Amino acid sequence: MRTHPHLYEINTSPWLDALSRRLGRTLTLGAVPDSEWDALRALGIDVIYLMGLWRRSPLGRDIARSTTQLFPDYDRALPGWQPSDIIGSAYSIVAHEPDPRIGSWDDVDAARGKLHARGMQLVVDFIPNHTGFDHPWMAAHPDRYLSAPADVAAGDPSAFRAVGAGRFVACGRDPNFPPWTDVAQLDYFNPDTRAAMVGELRAIAEHADGARCDMAMLALTDVFGRTWGALLREAPPSTEFWSDARAAVPGFTLVAEVYWDLEWKLQQLGFDFTYDKRLYDRLVHDGPRDVRAHLAADEAFQRRSARFIENHDEPRSVVSLGDRVRAAAVVVSTIPGLRFYHDGQFEGRRSRLPVQLGVMPDEPVVAALQSFYRRLLEAIDTSPFHDGAWRLLGVRPAGDDSYEDLVAWRWRDERGALRIVAVNLGAGPAQGHVEVLADLPAASGRLTFEDLLDGRRYQWERATLDADGGLFVRLERGAAHILALD
Repeated sequence: MRTHPHLYEINTSPWLDALSRRLGRTLTLGAVPDSEWDALRALGIDVIYLMGLWRRSPLGRDIARSTTQLFPDYDRALPGWQPSDIIGSAYSIVAHEPDPRIGSWDDVDAARGKLHARGMQLVVDFIPNHTGFDHPWMAAHPDRYLSAPADVAAGDPSAFRAVGAGRFVACGRDPNFPPWTDVAQLDYFNPDTRAAMVGELRAIAEHADGARCDMAMLALTDVFGRTWGALLREAPPSTEFWSDARAAVPGFTLVAEVYWDLEWKLQQLGFDFTYDKRLYDRLVHDGPRDVRAHLAADEAFQRRSARFIENHDEPRSVVSLGDRVRAAAVVVSTIPGLRFYHDGQFEGRRSRLPVQLGVMPDEPVVAALQSFYRRLLEAIDTSPFHDGAWRLLGVRPAGDDSYEDLVAWRWRDERGALRIVAVNLGAGPAQGHVEVLADLPAASGRLTFEDLLDGRRYQWERATLDADGGLFVRLERGAAHILALD
């Protein structure tokens, strides 16, 4: 895998449904036409993340079909939906085994083989925090779950589910939000639970090259202890679960969905990449100064950060970012780390599909955005952006204070190929001098830069750049340059 790999997330069940409808026959994962994988490889994708592979909980499906609070989300995503379109949450499962709608282990292995033949890898989900309430462990290994006395459960009935006579199992939860009523909380202070989940991860590693670990921080000992203290029956474990998991699957790529500034801790415990939700929030809600400060973090941390402007949990980027979507896309595509893309992002999809739905709506392709992404992906599928050295660049004034809206950096590889990226993250036009003189050839004369996003060429005399103190850049709101000097 490249140092700064390109990952593409696919919501597997609705994706297969759409392919099946388009081709007029029911497809399993192993029968996906080679042309689909070829098209993604041609875009420079290194890793396919197949979200939602696992066997969904029938009880979870019933809950998804009967919880009226979810209906407005279904209405927005899929107007006119039918109950049969609701297949249950991809994160309420009864086994880390392929769902019959998707195929079998043979189908997963066949898809992985096709990816390997094209130099790509396969990442799948690992769901450590919870299972569906109808998981076989519920009967065979009840102590793997957190239970509560009847009086405690009666005091917060939405947080527990009765399982059999007199037994009340906690619903899984993020402590900052209401419980997830379709999943049962595993007990990470129980050594048997931890050993069983390590076993689940080992089994997954037989069929995939990596796992995106759902809500990974919830299994941390201190987080788990604070969340569930009163219900815990065991003493805190002496090691972190993720240390044990890392040791169990050497060479297997681990990607953490993580929040609350716990990214560095999970990197230290062995995760190859951790979600960079803070950068996402700064691109969507904050200003250029916040983005620039974020990119000044330690480079070792940055190289192991997963950068995105959308995924299955976030709104579609064309909705959340509007006319700034291109600038934000350039940012997450040209800084160190794992570059994380989402099926439909390149085509300008606007509908965020809830994880309970198995059908996606038809949406028109935004041709101009698709063309932009093709140029962007072609530009970054090159040596400087993977083998080169990255450095954040300063920007100086050029007549007004709009330079503060510009953020810039450069990549330079061993051959001397230079890429200068400048992005306008402000509310209007911005101009400034990018401080890149130290990276330019020392000889005097004319330098020609090509913008890889639109093919335009810009020429400057070296003496003029020296006199100005940098490369003059003027960009409209939401615009960006990727300037090449070879």
